[in-house]
Amino acid sequence: MKRFILFIALSSPVAFGQTTVIIPQETYNQMKANGALDPSVTYQLTSNTTDPVVHYSGSPEKNGVCNCMVPLDSTFILAMQPNDDYYSNLISLPFTFDFYGNTYNSLYINNNGNISFLAQYPTFTANPFPDAQYNMIAPFWGDVDTRDSLMMGGSNGNVWYKMTPNALVVVWDQVGYYNVHGDKRNTFQLVISDGTDPLIPIGNNVSFCYGDMQWTTGDASSGINGFGGVPATVGVNYGNGIDYFQVGTFDQPGTGFDGPYNAPDEVDFLDNMEMYFNVAGASSSNTPPMVIAAGICDTIDVYSGDTLKSIHTADFTVMVATPEINQSLQVDVTCPDYPNAIAVTQTPIGNEFVTVDITFDATLVPSGMYNVLITATDNGVPAATTVKSIPIHVQLDESLGLKEFENTFSVYPNPAFDKLNIQLNNGKQASVEMIDLLGNTVYSGEVGATKSIDIAHLNAGVYLVKVTMDNQVSSTRFVKN
Repeated sequence: MKRFILFIALSSPVAFGQTTVIIPQETYNQMKANGALDPSVTYQLTSNTTDPVVHYSGSPEKNGVCNCMVPLDSTFILAMQPNDDYYSNLISLPFTFDFYGNTYNSLYINNNGNISFLAQYPTFTANPFPDAQYNMIAPFWGDVDTRDSLMMGGSNGNVWYKMTPNALVVVWDQVGYYNVHGDKRNTFQLVISDGTDPLIPIGNNVSFCYGDMQWTTGDASSGINGFGGVPATVGVNYGNGIDYFQVGTFDQPGTGFDGPYNAPDEVDFLDNMEMYFNVAGASSSNTPPMVIAAGICDTIDVYSGDTLKSIHTADFTVMVATPEINQSLQVDVTCPDYPNAIAVTQTPIGNEFVTVDITFDATLVPSGMYNVLITATDNGVPAATTVKSIPIHVQLDESLGLKEFENTFSVYPNPAFDKLNIQLNNGKQASVEMIDLLGNTVYSGEVGATKSIDIAHLNAGVYLVKVTMDNQVSSTRFVKN
């Protein structure tokens, strides 16, 4: 499943009004545990230790779908020692990052799920955007706690980063939450660039990417068992009240999402999602709509004709939201080559969020490549538009016209969650392999007419299923949610 959000945002200077107090990290930790921190004060932490240059030494990690997550390897460096509410030293960038028309060559990585350019932020309780106090890019602003990390002999993850000549990659890998909890963990990634690195599609300079997201709120933010209390925030905030956008706030488990500014949402909505957007250029008070193509990994394959494949329609849902409060949306869905091949149902959820259910009927078109275009326009001043193209590959069943279908099979449901069913069209025995994106075999066995395979333990992602029968091989892909 590859989910995209395209943002194009365009801004001015920042003002911060809070008092800053320099305090030893040990004193800060004690005050936080006692609930004695002053919310009107920005704390700058001091530490008696220097961050070591520690490279990632574990096995490659790929926690996303369709190469969403950059694999952790020895090129990644520990951003900061395992901690609670600390931050990295000032990190110099080998490129210039454009943040709403203001350029930066250095930044801080903050343990609590964000990066900042003007100051370090130990703040663990998130605020919704816009917020005049913070200049940050926040893939997931929540109370991350890595003190029980693998580096310290525990079981939680760490915060890592790597640099390319044109991009910075930061990964919060399997991180727990305050107070030293690891029963639930989050994995998410931020990439920023000068707009030329292939890690981010052309025309964008920021990417958010998510693996498995399991918690939202630490104990000191009134969370209980990782949920409730003050929600975590996902978005971008320049700090001037004009240049910002909010993807959403999150405070509970589940996959529900009702738009950026309605009730707090459910964190599993972010699982395996990837967002691209652009924050380069002059200031603008209107950010284009967000288009989220859910459940889609690259091209959708469907089959035309009366075949045993039985996959004749592509059914998918697109979610469209506007980052600004009180804007409204106009969403148009078209298939330029065959307009009658699609059926569309739109369900508004308030002014700022629309779900769009789309069915593409492959039996109405010949084999070939087609694009379903989603055009979303808001009523900002000036109005802004985002266009998302969903490629669909229509093909005839390769066995159509043959008397036997010895090497065809069906895989369902797709996407799948707990169980994957494999059905052979002729009831023969066959060998089945399931292979992940790194080339590792995660399942092998024999299949008769039908077989149900337990996949609940697999990481979310895209997998290849290979069926070998009578010395011939056929394969297909499926998405594990």
